[in-house]
Amino acid sequence: MAAPPAAMVFAAGLGTRMRPVTDAIPKPLVRIAGRTMLDHMLDRLGEAGVRRAVVNVHYRADQIEERLKDRTSPAVVVSDERARLLDQAGGIRRALPHLGPGAFAICNTDAVWIEGAEPALPRLFADWDPERMDVLLLVAETAGSVGVDWPGDFHRDPDGRLSRRAEGEVSSFVYAGVGIMKAEAFTDLEDGVPVRLAPYFFDAAAKGRLFGTRLDGRWLHVGTPAAIAEAEAACAEAGVEVVA
Repeated sequence: MAAPPAAMVFAAGLGTRMRPVTDAIPKPLVRIAGRTMLDHMLDRLGEAGVRRAVVNVHYRADQIEERLKDRTSPAVVVSDERARLLDQAGGIRRALPHLGPGAFAICNTDAVWIEGAEPALPRLFADWDPERMDVLLLVAETAGSVGVDWPGDFHRDPDGRLSRRAEGEVSSFVYAGVGIMKAEAFTDLEDGVPVRLAPYFFDAAAKGRLFGTRLDGRWLHVGTPAAIAEAEAACAEAGVEVVA
């Protein structure tokens, strides 16, 4: 498929694992290679042809809105969760009027990656097949990813189908923070109620309808203060241009 028209960008979290950095700024505004993680994600969405990004806000929302005020590619709509943090699926339900019908992208702002030979988002979008899939995730190899301190998330079959890692197992792939989902999965939710997103992945996996596009590059999970330095070092090693 071509790029979905809209993306849901999750920027409302409290960033508790990133403290004390997030005592002063929200986690999406942490800088890697000179750019905020929020800008890394939005830039890639714009380059891949996504026209509209819905960014939810809660913690230190004013700082995020200030950062977004001049952005035009993609166009940004702020989904306000100041009154109550809705978790990811609840945040999607709140944003549905702006996401529109059909498929849309989902994006974590603490997911940064170094591109390989083939840019990740165009490959992800090209792989989307709504007849076979309920959810398509970008996945990265557990070994070699930065900031991964858990034993992986999914096993991946040769055809790209994902199955959930069982307790006590080690799996070869981690969810790289970006995916594609269907708006219809969220229309029955009550607006304003916190709902987690991971159960949607696991339900799709149980039905054989969860698939993964393999990242051609290196994933940087920037979830803790220590991971900031690791991600910076990985970018420097790969020759990523630092934005002043």
